[in-house]
Amino acid sequence: MFENLSERLSSAFRNLSGRGTISDSNVQEALGEIETALLEADVELGIAKQFCADVMSKAKGREVTKSLKPGQELVGIVHDELVALMAPTGEQEGSKLFLVDPAPTIIMMCGLQGSGKTTTCGKLAAYLKKAGRSCLVAAADLQRPAAVEQLQQVVEGVAANAKGSSKIEFYGEPDKCAEYGKAVNAAIGVCRRAVEKARAERFDVVILDTAGRLHVNDELMKELEGVRMAVQPHQILLVVDAMTGQDAVRSAKSFHDRLAIDGVILTKLDSDTRGGAALTVRKVTGAPIKFLGTGEKFDALDEFSPKRMAGRILGMGDVVALVEKAREEVSDEEAEKMAAKLAKGQLTMDDFLSQMKSLRRMGPMKQLLGLLPGVGSALKDINIDDKQFDRLEGMVHSMTADERKDLKLFNKSRARRIATGSGTTPNEVNRLVTQFETVQKMTASLASGGMGDRIKAAKEMAKSGGMPGMPGMGGFPGFSLKGSSATQSIKSKFKQRKK
Repeated sequence: MFENLSERLSSAFRNLSGRGTISDSNVQEALGEIETALLEADVELGIAKQFCADVMSKAKGREVTKSLKPGQELVGIVHDELVALMAPTGEQEGSKLFLVDPAPTIIMMCGLQGSGKTTTCGKLAAYLKKAGRSCLVAAADLQRPAAVEQLQQVVEGVAANAKGSSKIEFYGEPDKCAEYGKAVNAAIGVCRRAVEKARAERFDVVILDTAGRLHVNDELMKELEGVRMAVQPHQILLVVDAMTGQDAVRSAKSFHDRLAIDGVILTKLDSDTRGGAALTVRKVTGAPIKFLGTGEKFDALDEFSPKRMAGRILGMGDVVALVEKAREEVSDEEAEKMAAKLAKGQLTMDDFLSQMKSLRRMGPMKQLLGLLPGVGSALKDINIDDKQFDRLEGMVHSMTADERKDLKLFNKSRARRIATGSGTTPNEVNRLVTQFETVQKMTASLASGGMGDRIKAAKEMAKSGGMPGMPGMGGFPGFSLKGSSATQSIKSKFKQRKK
């Protein structure tokens, strides 16, 4: 997400290095690059020009802070203007979903076909379940074939697998699909009865998955207006496919003009989207972005924060998001146990396996690394093979319980047995064991040694290639980069960024 935009902006900032002040002459060239970057990201021309004009007015003649370079100073200005573009009313931490009392809160979901609306209904139910809210999800799309059945499968999957103990239930009337076109109020009736059930059974929230079309038309809007008038939803959320760029923004404006939507959910932001919709939908429609869909799994729905999004666009990463993902997968008790083992230098292969599984649940490795400051753009054209995790897990699972605890037991015959059992080679097994021994020594040195020992341990870890199973990329377990050129690409990109 935003890799191309981030790279172009970084290039513009680097061109300002070595200047003493931010003046008309040296900032105009950078703004030209920024405008081009925004247009390539599918930002509307007028908005891109106005954005650059606002940056220019803020930057003109500003003295560079002693601790900053001109490029860094401009980064701060662009960051603030990006936040203002995505949140003109100043909600830097995002516009949150609100719930009413007495319950239930009625949320009406709308959007075009193919935008991911039905899947997003399930994701929103999972989000509410994790927050301790019970939820009834109603299928009010009676036109699209199998829409009711699809939503039922999604909701049942969320109810069975999503985190949290609150109840999540599906409501649908499949027989009403045959009435569509004969009884124009069929969808309205389904929504009314769903709300009645939610009230009677004391659900906290009812989500209405309404009909969509391939394009915005009067027939669709009349049906949605009918549902809105009948049930008086507390919030109308529009689901928009970010991959459609300015078409997404235009359709969002059409929906807002007819329905007065309360918020937007942008989907498919994990794909190779140019990001223009995320930057401009708030400006064009006046409706805030509430959530971002960042993957196919039901937990891949993130609260939108303009401030954090601006940081990701500028290559600053999103450490807050990374910490939040980690907290969801690792309990405080587990973290304390691991910290105690680290302090004593007592890591075992079982600990490594546990940590690797937690890391896998957090999401694809490339996506996680993209949340770290300065890393996202460096990984833009690099393929990170998450299947390497499978090979590592296979090797550890092929070890006996004693072998996982005591690496001193390893010999050639054991390595051959483990390789055969895991479908790997003895060399791979030996490399894993060697690297893990280095990690054990390093943690022991860090726990008990002085500064000299710590530096020596860190150097030894770097020589061994980092954490177990990761040739050429220290610090993140469980993957390798395909080909030495990929590693060299990362190194060269970081050298450029350092300059």
